[in-house]
Amino acid sequence: MHWAVLAALLLALAAALLVEGYTQHLAGVGADHPSSPGASAAVPQTVTGGGPVIAARDGSVRTVRPGPDTVALTFDDGPDPTWTPKVLEVLARHHIRATFFVVGTEALEHPDLVRRIRAEGHEVGVHTLTHANLSLAPGWRRSLELRAGQQAVVAATGETTSLFRPPFSRDPAGVDDAGWSVIQEAGAQGYLTVLASSDSEDWQRPGVAAIKRNIAPRGSAGQVVLLHDGGGDRSQTVAALDQVIPQLQHRGFRFETVSDTVGLHGGMSPASVGERVASTTLLWGVRLSRFVVAALALALVLSGVVTVARALLVVEAAGRHRRRTRRDRSGRHRPGARPASPVTEPVTVIVPAYNERAGIEAAVRSIVASSHPVEVVVVDDGSTDGTADLVESLGLPGVRVVRQANAGKAAALNTGLRAARHGIIVMVDGDTVFEPDTVAALVQPLADPRVGAVSGNTKVANRGGVLGAWQHLEYVVGFNLDRRLFDVAECMPTVPGAIGAFRRSALDRVGGVSGDTLAEDTDLTMALCRDGWRVVYEDSARAWTEAPATLGALWRQRYRWCYGTLQAMWKHRRAVVQRGAAGKLGRRGLGYLLLLQVLLPLFAPVVDVFAVYGLVFLDPSRVVGLWSAFLIVQLLTSAYALRLDGEPLRALWAVLLQQVVYRQLMYLVVIQSVFTAVAGTRLRWHRMERYGSLRVPEAPTQTT
Repeated sequence: MHWAVLAALLLALAAALLVEGYTQHLAGVGADHPSSPGASAAVPQTVTGGGPVIAARDGSVRTVRPGPDTVALTFDDGPDPTWTPKVLEVLARHHIRATFFVVGTEALEHPDLVRRIRAEGHEVGVHTLTHANLSLAPGWRRSLELRAGQQAVVAATGETTSLFRPPFSRDPAGVDDAGWSVIQEAGAQGYLTVLASSDSEDWQRPGVAAIKRNIAPRGSAGQVVLLHDGGGDRSQTVAALDQVIPQLQHRGFRFETVSDTVGLHGGMSPASVGERVASTTLLWGVRLSRFVVAALALALVLSGVVTVARALLVVEAAGRHRRRTRRDRSGRHRPGARPASPVTEPVTVIVPAYNERAGIEAAVRSIVASSHPVEVVVVDDGSTDGTADLVESLGLPGVRVVRQANAGKAAALNTGLRAARHGIIVMVDGDTVFEPDTVAALVQPLADPRVGAVSGNTKVANRGGVLGAWQHLEYVVGFNLDRRLFDVAECMPTVPGAIGAFRRSALDRVGGVSGDTLAEDTDLTMALCRDGWRVVYEDSARAWTEAPATLGALWRQRYRWCYGTLQAMWKHRRAVVQRGAAGKLGRRGLGYLLLLQVLLPLFAPVVDVFAVYGLVFLDPSRVVGLWSAFLIVQLLTSAYALRLDGEPLRALWAVLLQQVVYRQLMYLVVIQSVFTAVAGTRLRWHRMERYGSLRVPEAPTQTT
């Protein structure tokens, strides 16, 4: 159901973009000079030697000229909000009527002007929907341009018109084979094609005097004069009209509409109910598409601003965190900071395990090898693959196995808490290995009595291949860089299940680990923050975890993480109005998560959609430039994060490929999670696949 709704939204968005792109960017009103004619072998002599009004229907062709001493002024490319009213004022001043061939998109944009044209006694013709050159267009587009152009006229006036003028058309003598096919198709749809016998050439802006000369007939023969009320600056046209009309009237010429000059009755007639419905649909479809595109453009701008702001924020906070930790490790503590005396008391490490046989041995052996005194409690949560038996068979000192019926990870952690013998608890997933100094580094911040929990530095162990490289970058850039920010802002929302140290008294005060959400680590961390405890990040405490090796496994893991985080955010939403540490979590931590990890990914498709939209309908170079700027911000942020974590910069190659698969997968995870949460669906537990690839790697050299 969720995917059906999402697919419907995407289809509606695509339709809106196609409508907006087609009507606003695929063609458009501009220079209206005719193209050079091509071959004309198929054009009847009746057309090339006939009058400018052509009826081509049912295999017959008939042309008509205006009567003697008659002029039909015709105006193309409008209506224009600046020049059409000025033209109408001139016509009204001299009490004459004319014919306006309107572009459909302009008529939809300015329907009041089309209605004014009709109200003042002028007639309207179709000049296509988007001012497309129909001679170069395929059949489907010709039909669409004519039909939609007519619907635009109906939407504005409630009437249909039988008059049509092709954009970029010439006089009858200049009709070529391509133009003739357009005339024939228009005739088949019931239109009279109106060309011109006299071109004012006002589109060239030759000057008022030249336009007057081009308008004035050489003799007494009737004329259809081509002028423009849109498509550019028409000040010369307006001035020339105001001068030439009285001059021609003095010579005995009369001015009429095209229909009147050729004796056509019913050039415009009331539209049928079906035609009105179709025109209304077109009108609101175009309006809605413009609204959608405007909204998406705003979302794109906001997404860009937030992305850049986030990059600047995390880089600045990470720098502060780095300087502070270097100062603390050198023994120069700030007032109120944790004492210099190291934490040496033993630690209980709890390893919840459900069917972890593939990696549990590496995990337990790495913990036992810690330089810090530890006891290890492996809680087997009803495994069916012999996990508990394997751990017991290792015979490792200080390792106990506690078995329970399958009850979930939160229950397993609480069982481990009850079995723990020490006041400091370290929780670690069964797919994670520690370095020898990890535990010692992880527990040192607990020397500060205000600190209730410590997040370690999770690293991807199986980072080979494209998918592994993507996740490696995400852990370093997306997770660890954010944790530095959360530490500085005192609003850490998550101590990851892969590596976290806790003060046991703090755990007891919040009632242990809750099973209310699928993100028990986030839920627990938020509860500690709301109870007044500081939660910090220790980047030197490294844990190596086994990341998903397939897109399907990655989807299931991140879906569970994201959905669980949404659950935890909702559960702890009252922190927003609380004071102290709880308020910092609510207003800083939850605000950051909502904006950066929920809303921004929801708008992330806008970047991709607009990239495709821009490449098709806009200036591709500008789109590529904006995309490159977005990519540069990501590259710089990633490079800084890698340097802070002591990682080689060669991993940056994956940032480029991240843009075309991984990023889309991650924001689809967020969208699906939000749909699931809004629908109130209870998501079941998705267990991670294990691959047995864990080894204790050589600790990387820390770059300072």
